[in-house]
Amino acid sequence: MTYTSRPSEAETGPHGAAWAAADQRTPDDQRAPAVPDPRPDPAAPAAPGGERQAAGPVRISSPPKPRKERDPYFDNAKYFAILLVVSGHSIANLQNVPMAKGLYIFIYMFHMPLFIVITGYFSRNWTFSPGKARKLITNVGVPYVVFEVAYSLYDWLAGRHDLEISLLSPYYLTWFLCALFLWRLSTPVWQQIRWPLAVAMGFALLSYMSDLGSTFDIHRVFGLLPFYVLGLKLRPEHFELLKRPIARPIGAVVLVIGLACSYLVMKHMSVSWIFWKDPHFKLGVGDFKGTLMRLAMFASATVLVAAFLTLIPRKRYWFTALGSTTLYCYLLHGFVTRLLNFTGWWGADWMHTPGGVVAVICGAVVVGTFLCSPPVRRTMSWALEPKMTWVFTPLRRPSRG
Repeated sequence: MTYTSRPSEAETGPHGAAWAAADQRTPDDQRAPAVPDPRPDPAAPAAPGGERQAAGPVRISSPPKPRKERDPYFDNAKYFAILLVVSGHSIANLQNVPMAKGLYIFIYMFHMPLFIVITGYFSRNWTFSPGKARKLITNVGVPYVVFEVAYSLYDWLAGRHDLEISLLSPYYLTWFLCALFLWRLSTPVWQQIRWPLAVAMGFALLSYMSDLGSTFDIHRVFGLLPFYVLGLKLRPEHFELLKRPIARPIGAVVLVIGLACSYLVMKHMSVSWIFWKDPHFKLGVGDFKGTLMRLAMFASATVLVAAFLTLIPRKRYWFTALGSTTLYCYLLHGFVTRLLNFTGWWGADWMHTPGGVVAVICGAVVVGTFLCSPPVRRTMSWALEPKMTWVFTPLRRPSRG
């Protein structure tokens, strides 16, 4: 069996996302004010009338703010979204089965935007403060380096003859971490622009009109940027609209229509469109037609994301906690799908049937759920949530000349 140096386009896809918890400490300038202590001070000299003077002012500490609870709605959404990711990767090599190809196009039309919108929503308060900058390095930058090296070594040990490790060219699943790092850094800029979504859309559409190269998978960084900026501009009240009872049946109908459309267009649309990474000339279209296609994809993806979110449970269930560890599943499940590719399992005849497709998806759900579990988190937290306080120094501020 021949192995390529990089995964095929059909194997690559979106992938999920974690956000930093808010700092609950009380700033020094918000401490409780000092108030006089009315109790007599035993050490104070007695006043002429025989009474002792009151003690000096004391500082009464305000009780610590309770830690804000995670919203189960978003953890539920992330859990089901990561199952879509794993399922999509699992059927990538089964597209000769019409059932699998239609599902594959349908899933890929919106699961990347879904994760990115949620990630943007929870990045609204991101700043260049020391705590948030450090978490960006440890929770995004370090995992990017670790898994870029790990996947390259894994691919090499599994059959490649050349070892290639390049932090400038994201390998397989790691492109999302690279993009997230750059998006987070740009957050303060988007928060100050008057029309951020329109500007981000302009960058995205222009990026597909020329070849920007493969460094940092830059076409995806620019092309999917509008979904991140959309998440930045969303507010809790927008999600409350999706939680209304009337929204659920509407969302279900929209998803069914989207799935039906995927089957209708699968013979007329290149699958490369749904990877969001190729400029127009590589897809064989001009800039005008390509721009119209991208606008249609942005609109379709946004509608499907909203429809998907209407079906998400609002309450806490057994799987809710798993939604907080979807990054573990995202980065680790690739080792399983690549192993099946290296060993030739995807060529098994029974998989290339409708029953085989269903079995593969069921297996993907089981694997995805397991990779979000506490034992996996305890085992792999050193790579995905490393404690690296020894790396950092107090914030260096420029001296005033």
